[in-house]
Amino acid sequence: MNVVIAGGTGFLGRHLTNALVADGHEIVLLSRHGVSSASARAVSWLPNGSVGAWAEEIEGAGAVVNLAGESIAARRWTAAQKARILESRVHATRSLAGAINGARRPPAVFVSGSAVGYYGPLGDEIAREDHAPGSDFLAGVCRQWEAEAARVSAAGTRVVLVRTGVVLARDGGALPKMLPPFWFGVGGPVGSGRQWWPWVHLSDWVGLVRWMIATPGASGPFNASAPQPEMNADFAPRARTRAAPPVVHARARLCDEASAR
Repeated sequence: MNVVIAGGTGFLGRHLTNALVADGHEIVLLSRHGVSSASARAVSWLPNGSVGAWAEEIEGAGAVVNLAGESIAARRWTAAQKARILESRVHATRSLAGAINGARRPPAVFVSGSAVGYYGPLGDEIAREDHAPGSDFLAGVCRQWEAEAARVSAAGTRVVLVRTGVVLARDGGALPKMLPPFWFGVGGPVGSGRQWWPWVHLSDWVGLVRWMIATPGASGPFNASAPQPEMNADFAPRARTRAAPPVVHARARLCDEASAR
């Protein structure tokens, strides 16, 4: 199967690409720079909300996966950065939806990224896929992001939304940024520590997306999160001494073990 991945050079995209290549699929990466790798061919695109020559790659593709967007945690949330976070997701998804709708042979499935931030801050309330969206900035981004994906109307194209939690892995995502304070014995909870962290291991996230692509009955939103979230205080308890590594170190070891399997 030919799979087109937008945002395939990022943290999640690289690992998904490797897994799909191992499954025997041919991968096309939509990239601003268009630099191919040993495992995938890259095609330049400009995700500005319109459709360009890159849309030829959509024709006859088995699946399109949308992971494009400005990093949430890369910079301080100035007004300009918030605009980049929103526009990068909305415009990229609008471009892909336009290409799919205009295709003579549209893909069988469109898997589009989203985030558990869709639900907003909920305290102890349990959120399922049919829960109403929140009203804060991230929830607003997710609502508009998903609305663009819902514009896909091509006959036979499934639309799947993957609402991703905090992704854990040694080589990217949240964990490498969390570990350094603990190495120096000064790590601990953030604020009250009562914030719920819906986390997911990278290998489980990749497996979920592979399942979404391969399963005809999969459509609509899915929460990419472990069955049991944890409070920040339990996930990263205060490190009193360097001789007593905090739980977050154990999480890192579990990530290594899961990645090796």
